[in-house]
Amino acid sequence: MSSEAKSREADEQSSLGIIGMTCASCATRIEKNLLKLDGVNKVNVNLANDKVSVAYDPSQTSFESIIDRIEKTGYEVRDEKTTLAISGMTCAACATRIEKGLNKVDGVVNANVNLANEKASIEYIPGRTNIYQLIAAVKQAGYSATFSEAATVDAEKETRENEYKSQRNKFLLGALLSVWFLPQMISDLQVHYGWDVGFQYHINPWIQLLLATPVQFFVGGHFYRDAFNALRGGSANMATLVALGTSAAYFYSLVITLIGAEAGLYYEASAIIITLIVFGKLLEVRAKGQTSDAIKKLMGLQAKTARVIRDREEIDIPIEEVVVGDVIFVRAGEKIPVDGEITEGNSTIDESMLTGESLPVSKNVGDPVIGATVNKHGSFKFKATRVGLDTALAQIIKLVEEAQGSKAPIQKLADKISGVFVPVVIGIALVTFIITFFVNGFTPALVSAVAVLVIACPCALGLATPTAVMVGTGKGAENGVLIKGAEHLESAHRVTTVILDKTGTITKGEPEVTDIISLKNFQEEELLLLAGSAERGSEHPLGEAIVNGAREKGLSLSDPVNFNAIPGHGIEVTVEDKTIHIGNKKLMQKEGIPFELIVKQMEELESEGKTAMLMAINNELAGLLAVADTVKETSVEAIARLKKWV
Repeated sequence: MSSEAKSREADEQSSLGIIGMTCASCATRIEKNLLKLDGVNKVNVNLANDKVSVAYDPSQTSFESIIDRIEKTGYEVRDEKTTLAISGMTCAACATRIEKGLNKVDGVVNANVNLANEKASIEYIPGRTNIYQLIAAVKQAGYSATFSEAATVDAEKETRENEYKSQRNKFLLGALLSVWFLPQMISDLQVHYGWDVGFQYHINPWIQLLLATPVQFFVGGHFYRDAFNALRGGSANMATLVALGTSAAYFYSLVITLIGAEAGLYYEASAIIITLIVFGKLLEVRAKGQTSDAIKKLMGLQAKTARVIRDREEIDIPIEEVVVGDVIFVRAGEKIPVDGEITEGNSTIDESMLTGESLPVSKNVGDPVIGATVNKHGSFKFKATRVGLDTALAQIIKLVEEAQGSKAPIQKLADKISGVFVPVVIGIALVTFIITFFVNGFTPALVSAVAVLVIACPCALGLATPTAVMVGTGKGAENGVLIKGAEHLESAHRVTTVILDKTGTITKGEPEVTDIISLKNFQEEELLLLAGSAERGSEHPLGEAIVNGAREKGLSLSDPVNFNAIPGHGIEVTVEDKTIHIGNKKLMQKEGIPFELIVKQMEELESEGKTAMLMAINNELAGLLAVADTVKETSVEAIARLKKWV
């Protein structure tokens, strides 16, 4: 292995939220400046989710240096806030001790512990630390801490909603003040183009100033802040174009107003342009908020608590407090909290959320179990082997997040263009002003230069692709399709062959009775009735399929007696004074019941992907029942469409 490959293998990966990005040129500038740091090997800035992922060699640069470079570029690193419930505090000294312990954690910006409500409010940089390290710091101080993941998800949702409300309120204010300019703009058509609009309308210049000023400096105030930050970082962005263009129109009009002129004002241009761009920003914030739904749904699959055996007692604790080595007890119907290995008992587990397979998987001592899967039948104990961010579900969530943040090849082209777009536009605006000034005079030159500046805002150039990637990967995850990265999403149009997993994709994901083969004088309906009655006491999914099949036929089932489940073989039960055996070949061999006459038919059914079960009545072979996961009604149409598209 080369030294470079070894270095890359030792890189640390960190993800940071960024405040202040407005366009693709912002993302490009951050990327370029970070790559100038020694030890930074890879940077991926995603404008759609306002995040930057950095791979760096900690022996050459520090995390603090990365944050410092981002801030010097003109942007802020977004902190996250969380709240931990603390138990064990008795006085103010306890709170102070916990505060000190939390503030020592690398990545914690500020920690505040409230003794009265027994809670710790923490601001931290998510790429540098995480919830589990914060809880560990509290425990190291001698106290207990619990965390609600739902609260953090709600906090993130609240942040998005607050941003949306802020943009909405600015837009509404801008629209309310700008709408008064519309009649004047329509009236001006007959002045500039000779159109007869049927009325004349003109607002007093001082009233125009009164209407335009709040729009310019309150509704559009963030454009000035963003432009200043960009210039401080040594570049220009979309906000620079908006600030230059609208300021030129506004301040030119202000000078004209102050000298007492009634015409040649462009307040309406600056006010309406700002209002429309804020409206675009409002739609952008809304789109960003909707793209994170897939992650939230995946997080919702997790169990919230775990029943841990400690000091020979069963106690329910939050899932965040489970540690590797804990022995956890799981009852039938419960979600498995974390990944582990069964130490006592056996069961069948629904792993469809992970594998898509509809049939529960039998698990015995020594078998692995996956967090967020469902224990269908029986109870068992297992030892936790992977918790927190190491579980299979956490890795899936991480994969989706990385896919949403990855760059498609076409986006790299967009980034290159956006990196030089703003200075080129400013140059074109200056050339436009100079040429028009010598041809038509100052006012037309100013109007033309402002038009070039504000119409060239490149926000869509850098936002469209990452938003499409986030929506595409997010929708895929919601429907059980994991897309590893943007490049795979982009290359999907070149697909010529699609391979589909059968279970849960083409099929319904639930087993059904498909075939009944009767022997001698037994009727098919009679076999189904007896089999359904016999399986009423079974917890096995194949047994449930037989019971459901009998009920769908409208058969009235009897109550089984002396039910006996034989692991790995089948069942033995008495129904209506008849001894019923349902199971595999091993069961028939064990009971001494000949079945050779039906072996060929059994093998044919199994070759079709069906599960065939032999049935004997009073120790005499009566027939065969086959159960399979049947094809969905919509699969034929779906596959036909795929063939058409591919």
